[in-house]
Amino acid sequence: MIDLRAHVRAGSGVWWSQAGAEATPLVDALLDQVAEIGPIRAFSGLSFNRRLRAVPPEVTLVSYGAMGELRKARGLQVVPAHYSVLPRLFAERVLPGDVGLVQVSPPGTDGVCSLGIGVDYAGDAVRHSRVLIGEINHRMPATTGTPGIPLDRFAATIETDRPVPPAPDRAPDSVDEAIAARVAELVQDGDTVQMGVGALPTAIMDGLAGHRDLGFHSGMLTDGVLRLVEKGVLTGRRKEIDEGLLVTGTAIGSAELYARLGQLPVVFRPASYTHDPGVLARLRSLVAINSAIEVDLSGQVNGEAIGGRYLGGIGGQADFSGAAARTGALSIIALRATAGGSSTIVPRLHGPVSTGRADVDVVVTEHGKAWLRGCPHDEYGARLVAVAAPEHRDALTRALQEVS
Repeated sequence: MIDLRAHVRAGSGVWWSQAGAEATPLVDALLDQVAEIGPIRAFSGLSFNRRLRAVPPEVTLVSYGAMGELRKARGLQVVPAHYSVLPRLFAERVLPGDVGLVQVSPPGTDGVCSLGIGVDYAGDAVRHSRVLIGEINHRMPATTGTPGIPLDRFAATIETDRPVPPAPDRAPDSVDEAIAARVAELVQDGDTVQMGVGALPTAIMDGLAGHRDLGFHSGMLTDGVLRLVEKGVLTGRRKEIDEGLLVTGTAIGSAELYARLGQLPVVFRPASYTHDPGVLARLRSLVAINSAIEVDLSGQVNGEAIGGRYLGGIGGQADFSGAAARTGALSIIALRATAGGSSTIVPRLHGPVSTGRADVDVVVTEHGKAWLRGCPHDEYGARLVAVAAPEHRDALTRALQEVS
């Protein structure tokens, strides 16, 4: 086990890469040694590491949301920030950034390691970190689009030969597929799409198989992208920038996806590019497709928390939804009409406003499409009730009448 005590001191701020790029052996070593190091503040994004559910008392854990195992993390401090702002927060030392723990590919002949499938916020954070400690994983694919890290930049390294962790996911069901079919009707040939990860985004990607010359610019790249490339759908021929390229910050998917990244026309870029408002404003064909926990009758979107419990984060939704609604083609919020038997179309949000109503053009459920772009305020409620689950429409209509 690597001894981190020479590099991490009491009071240090430590961050690590997320999802499949998480440097789990280094994180585990930190958790094992932190009692001897002393109190630290740590930043993690989406994590598959079950140990983060209960970190030692010396660790104050911070994130931009509660994703993966962080949903069950005790004492997690969520910083509600747009993903596009994370680079600035690292630069300003608002987020923990003294020491970075990164998983990288083996160095090339030039002695430079790639951040592999996890560039996203790591690509920005490394520039502001005093110390970098690397896990050189011989199974991490090297990727292009962002400058790598020279070996001599690392204060210490370990070598591993472990599979890059696949993303846990459920297969889409008939409800997901019904929503996907309605979303596909809104996407035009030549559009540039953005979406997240999960069963519903998977169904939506598969539902776009009949389209032509779509582009891709998103924070995350999944197996659905691989399938659309194979079908000749994602060509990027009509993109206003990065023509012919898939642009992303991280890959989250299967072992097959990771193994075949080298066959795709993909570039991995940091959040300071993928989510930058100026970059997104140049994508006039941008269609942002995002989900939510709930949408209220005024069109406001909650994608973060409910009942005081964080289940997600703002992430890149507001960045992409705002750009698509203002300068792009279309901003779509797609969600199941019910969750746990309750309606996801609600009179008032039970959590924070993650995306404002002015940045939502259309809300899609399995029951229909509520077109909100250019809609008068007093028509929002009726249009949203119409796409709610039938068994909840009467109650929603009554609630709407009470506030009218």
